[in-house]
Amino acid sequence: MLAELSIKNFAIIESISVSFQKGFTVLTGETGAGKSIIIDAIHLLAGGRGSADFVRHGTEKAEIEGLFLIDDNHPCNRRLLQFGIDIEEGMVVLRRDITVSGKSVCRVNGKLVTISTLREIGRSLIDIHGQHEHQELMDERSHLQLLDEFGSESIQKALLEYQYIYREYEKVKKDLHSLSVNEQTMVQRLDLLQFQLKEITDANLQIGEDEELINEKKKYMNFERLYQALNTSYAALQGEQRGIDWVGLALANLEETITMDEEYKEMYEIVSNSFYQLEDVMHTLRDKIENLEYDPERINYVEDRLNEINQLKRKYGKTIEEILEYCAKIDEEIEMITNRENHINQLTTKLFSIEKDLILEGENVTAIRKKTAKKLTDAIHKELKGLYMDKTVFEVRFHKNDQPLFKMDGMDTIEFYISTNPGEPVKPLAKIASGGELSRIMLALKTIFSKHQGITSIIFDEVDTGVSGRVAQAIGEKIYQISIGSQVLSISHLPQVAAMSDYHYFISKEIIGNRTKTAIRVLNEDERINEIARMISGAQITTATQEHSREMLKLANQFKEEVVKV
Repeated sequence: MLAELSIKNFAIIESISVSFQKGFTVLTGETGAGKSIIIDAIHLLAGGRGSADFVRHGTEKAEIEGLFLIDDNHPCNRRLLQFGIDIEEGMVVLRRDITVSGKSVCRVNGKLVTISTLREIGRSLIDIHGQHEHQELMDERSHLQLLDEFGSESIQKALLEYQYIYREYEKVKKDLHSLSVNEQTMVQRLDLLQFQLKEITDANLQIGEDEELINEKKKYMNFERLYQALNTSYAALQGEQRGIDWVGLALANLEETITMDEEYKEMYEIVSNSFYQLEDVMHTLRDKIENLEYDPERINYVEDRLNEINQLKRKYGKTIEEILEYCAKIDEEIEMITNRENHINQLTTKLFSIEKDLILEGENVTAIRKKTAKKLTDAIHKELKGLYMDKTVFEVRFHKNDQPLFKMDGMDTIEFYISTNPGEPVKPLAKIASGGELSRIMLALKTIFSKHQGITSIIFDEVDTGVSGRVAQAIGEKIYQISIGSQVLSISHLPQVAAMSDYHYFISKEIIGNRTKTAIRVLNEDERINEIARMISGAQITTATQEHSREMLKLANQFKEEVVKV
């Protein structure tokens, strides 16, 4: 859920910080007080389009920050992992700054991200609905995904089996297409591959060869210094009055001491070991010096060989291993092109066989989806009946294709259709015109899909516009039902909706020093009664409207108790 929201220098908001809870929270206030501005800020926090116009006049930047609390199984966790963002104690902090130049700076848990990344993460946390902004519910491209979410495991299991075959189908189809291009292009491709294969095989590359050559080149580049250092080391050890003689002298004297006192035996052994080790080093140094040879021809060979290897790396891979892998790959392709006709026949036969399996699995997915669509239709009709739209007809329409249409998500193309008036044909959901009807349809769909999408916070921005009376009451009850076990924030002008909320926030504005400021505060019981009374009657609050307000709150509490019992 959205637990904390902080907004600074945003439109007419100078600075507000507010905490939210689970359940149903309503935000009310006079027109122009800044209710929708708060929703605009949350929309930007979720990756919405920004503008320098949002920055409060006279300031350098607008700052919006939100703290979300999520559980371990929340879909947002997968997205955070995908983008390499750490999460601690189930907290996600989204932050967005917009400067006067229009530049946006976005952060998730302190890490800088792009707007597209913020949008990806934000859409898994926040779902904002306005009367003319219904997002994916109004987007026919998302209807198939929504149906699959409603069908849950039964569809997913069948879809995974279909997708396994689909991936093989796509691979074979791609291979067949590569072999089916015109003959001239294929011959040109064959010439290129054969040239590349010869160039790599003639080089006779060995894994690790480049590293050995680099070390050898380094040795030759430092030959003189190396020779001098080895000679100096050898001279320091060998010869009269040199290191080995002095260690030998110390060893002889310590050998004499242990005949007098065993206490010095350990020191004698250390020096004795050192003496013989130094002798070994001295002999090795001598052999190295004698065998050290400056070979100009070898140096030239090393240089030429490294140049050859580096040229191959620039063409075929960053390492010798990658070059050899590429060599094996083009060798296979050459064989396939050389025996092109045979491979085309084999792939065509294989593709035909895979298509038959794919159709069977696809039809199985379709059959399950159609059963799921019937359940979804029944569920939506039930929800619409509770919103006084019992004559409305909802339909999940499967579009027929002349030929099987293979896609990653199956063979189906679906769209939600609806008719709100008896006798009228069903039409695409996106073409519904009436604001009041569209609001209720959206609420019915959201009531069902909110249980399957795992969205942290659902925000309704005046979705109850254009309704009144018993319909307004039904909308309030429906929004409350959506909020059970989750979080719903709603801006509303309807007292029926406000009375149904668990928490009531009042948004106001005042003019201080010729500047307008927006403020937000949670209402206590008495303040809430007065605010609902104002929503009923307008500016003037009477005893009658206060009594009406109390009655509405009482009835709302009774409804909530009944819902909890169920």
